[in-house]
Amino acid sequence: MIIGQIESYDSETKTGFVKDQEEFFKFDVTSWVSSLPPDQGDEVTFELRDGVVVNMRLVAETMKPIEGIKKRWIATTLAFFLGAIGAHRFYLGFYKLGLAQLAFTILTQGYGVLWGVIDAVLLFAGHINKDAKGRPLK
Repeated sequence: MIIGQIESYDSETKTGFVKDQEEFFKFDVTSWVSSLPPDQGDEVTFELRDGVVVNMRLVAETMKPIEGIKKRWIATTLAFFLGAIGAHRFYLGFYKLGLAQLAFTILTQGYGVLWGVIDAVLLFAGHINKDAKGRPLK
């Protein structure tokens, strides 16, 4: 399997050129197996059989979707009860933001509790929906 990029595609003739690291290869729409039409700049995988491009598809379609590891309900509970010290941010991997919440609570003599409650509402409503590595929350 070769990884490349579509350099050009003409929708009228339904042909184009794909480039791997060094070479250009001509292809036509019959070699395309993805559900979306090809477009210039698309990252693709393809095979060569006797110099002919076959089984060309978008790279994104060959990748497995990212699965969440952290649980939303745990982060929401931590935000509601321990949000003033940034416990939910530490749980989600946002260590600098957790330290900022802790410092804010100390410097404002406890008003950081409001920040934690607001974050709990945002987590519950789904507005905070990813951890620090970009994985969705379960």
